[in-house]
Amino acid sequence: MEYRGFPGDKDAEMVVKVSFRAPNSKEFTVISQTGSKFVIDRVFKKLLEGEQEALKTENLHDTALTRQNYDFEMAGYNYTPDGSQYVLRLLPKTKNKFLYRGKIWIDAKDFAVVRIEGEPGKNPSMWIKKTGIAHRYMKVDDFWLPAENHTESFIRLGGKATLSIEYQDYKIIKALPLSAARKARRRGDTGLDGVGDSSAIWMAHITPHGPQ
Repeated sequence: MEYRGFPGDKDAEMVVKVSFRAPNSKEFTVISQTGSKFVIDRVFKKLLEGEQEALKTENLHDTALTRQNYDFEMAGYNYTPDGSQYVLRLLPKTKNKFLYRGKIWIDAKDFAVVRIEGEPGKNPSMWIKKTGIAHRYMKVDDFWLPAENHTESFIRLGGKATLSIEYQDYKIIKALPLSAARKARRRGDTGLDGVGDSSAIWMAHITPHGPQ
């Protein structure tokens, strides 16, 4: 993270190991941290707490990329070297700091989110005037996972904070095949709620309106 402005410039970096177990368990291990103690204590640690808060069952439900939480509008169709993509406008139905307002890019083959650009559905702090968010995802084995998050926040006192999160060294230890997850959902296995939902959501929403 880099901060430039009143009352002085600050920089900090933290390296964290994350272990995720579906559907809603994350463990964080701080490997190293350098730079401003204020940023580490007041920004980085708050981010890790926010990650845990977002995993609570009620928050997972209220912040999922579904039509219950968002209105979607078709904004375009892109052809890229990595494949075709649908572009949708993302309009949150409620003011929530975990929701986004902006655009999303959807892989036309996997119906997975490739990129998000926009701003939070709710201003995260009274001290922040405006925040711009850019998230990028990559495919690891059969999973689309975060690759990079970039956030620029403009502070009311005149400063600018730039936060960059890079995700590296993914290891898929164990995973239920998507076909098996879908069969389990059809049988009503509630323990698998959330597995394999994205493709069905995007297919149902996009296909009737896709380009001819």
